Amino acid sequence: MSNTRVLPLLEPEVAGMAAPCCPPLTERPLTVDEAARTAAMFKALGDPVRLRLFALVASHEGGEACVCDISDVGVSQPTVSHHLKKLKEAGLLSSERRGTWVYYRVEPSVVAALGQMLGTIG
Repeated sequence: MSNTRVLPLLEPEVAGMAAPCCPPLTERPLTVDEAARTAAMFKALGDPVRLRLFALVASHEGGEACVCDISDVGVSQPTVSHHLKKLKEAGLLSSERRGTWVYYRVEPSVVAALGQMLGTIG
């Protein structure tokens, strides 16, 4: 069993809206905790197979995909499951078991928080 700690990208809800973990990079330097949360997320996306799986889920119709629909990424099924688990641990994906299949989805608030944090420079 892994001792990896899941670090949320989003802070608890504030007035019904999830607040991103970190301010835009151009606003101020990140705190140690903010940097740790953000680094865990980028580390998970730093692997090409994980990035492809994340993009497959995000671009799938309805914003969610059955593992049976996204397993053709050039690696074995156990490796796909391993990578999906890492994306879940980083807080980038959530999942739900329906019968024998697991469905994954990217939470829109996670993508929005990523975009807001990276912001625009210039």
